[in-house]
Amino acid sequence: QVQLVESGGGLVQAGGSLRLSCTASGTIFSSNTRGWYRQAPGKQRELVAAIASGGATNYADSVKGRFTISRDNAKNTVYLQMNSLKPEDTAVYYCNVQFATWGLDYWGQGTQVTVSS
Repeated sequence: QVQLVESGGGLVQAGGSLRLSCTASGTIFSSNTRGWYRQAPGKQRELVAAIASGGATNYADSVKGRFTISRDNAKNTVYLQMNSLKPEDTAVYYCNVQFATWGLDYWGQGTQVTVSS
């Protein structure tokens, strides 16, 4: 079992920055993909960014050049640095970890990010 605890959400004005953190605890296999997803009201949950254990990253087109995902494997923590925030970035952001080899994935409880115009 894996537990994910997110922090760093909040209210920010357009153009501002926030940094989200997500720390995993429990049985953490070394080969894993960490990701951030978001869900706005009335919309489906979507991938924002993901990073593999080897460091390869993947971003949604809407956040490329503004958001940066990184990870600290020693701390089992993944970060999402969000710059130049826009009102359309407003959503609940969820942390995810996937252990593809074992067909497992886990979710955090979500953290609200609100960007005012």
